[in-house]
Amino acid sequence: MSQQINELTDSYREQQQPKRSLAEWVTFGAASFILAVVVSLVCYTWLNDKQEPPVLSVSNKQAIRQVNGHFYVPFEVVNTGGETAESIQVVAELRMNGEVTETGDIQIDFLSTNETEKGAFIFSRDPRQGELIIRVASYKLP
Repeated sequence: MSQQINELTDSYREQQQPKRSLAEWVTFGAASFILAVVVSLVCYTWLNDKQEPPVLSVSNKQAIRQVNGHFYVPFEVVNTGGETAESIQVVAELRMNGEVTETGDIQIDFLSTNETEKGAFIFSRDPRQGELIIRVASYKLP
């Protein structure tokens, strides 16, 4: 009697759990792969995340160009720190004979880690004839 019950139970289980089709296995494999990639990227980001404040640097390596009596001074700001910076203020001063003759400032909305932003200051006097200082004046944390 118990053998008949076991046979009926086994038969019932086989009917309840049909075999998986190839499409189901492929779908399961693809979903598992995507999940593994997402988990790996989250772990990688978590382990390599620098908890350092922003480190901002500005450079003006490109040549100054003159157009219609104005002098365009290109610059580039880079965030090499670990956190994003917001409201970055970059200022430029043109000094001639020890006096500030022209100034300019620009605000960059945000710079994330290892991001670069480019821009240009426009002067009416030739910056090559004086001393040009371009610097980051301030930023705020998000």
